[in-house]
Amino acid sequence: MFTGIVTDVGVIRSEAGRFDPASKSNLKRLRIATRYNAKTIDLGASIMCNGICLTVVARDEDWFEVEAGPETLKITTAGEWKANTKVNLERSLKVGDELGGHLVSGHVDGIAEVVSREDFDQSSKITLRAPDAFARYIAVKGSVALDGISLTVNEVKGSEFSVHLIPHTLQVTNWNGLKGGDKVNLEVDQLARYVARLAEYR
Repeated sequence: MFTGIVTDVGVIRSEAGRFDPASKSNLKRLRIATRYNAKTIDLGASIMCNGICLTVVARDEDWFEVEAGPETLKITTAGEWKANTKVNLERSLKVGDELGGHLVSGHVDGIAEVVSREDFDQSSKITLRAPDAFARYIAVKGSVALDGISLTVNEVKGSEFSVHLIPHTLQVTNWNGLKGGDKVNLEVDQLARYVARLAEYR
């Protein structure tokens, strides 16, 4: 479990595919450089990388490695990550940690596309288009996780919605260069998902 508060921006050092005979599937192995002291990360620990919960399979002082499976590569942007790609990182919650954003699972629902970006003195307005299947879970004043960033929805019109980012958020995430046409990982708010399911059942 995570909060959507990015604590480092990692950089992909290398990526390579491999076939896993146990699962009979192709995996993508990624080495990510980080400012974390990676020696303090347990093998098997979960780290959220651009909104995707991935398992650490190797690490050294300033890097760790994760593997993405077929489903992850299919529904997220991980399939497009290459060397020098920047990714937002967050280590998993510990009991007693401050919950600064909202509860995020790291289970990405799909990919949202940036429609436009408007920059102002104190904020940037990002308008995105959600996949039709998940647009109904996005509501004004509700929460979404985009590339692992916990954000509040300001406007909704059909499948399009907008969020506002303050300069600090742009500085501490990989969104400073975000532009129209870019694709980001979307996780809708868990509460919205359960409410919608209950309404369907009734």
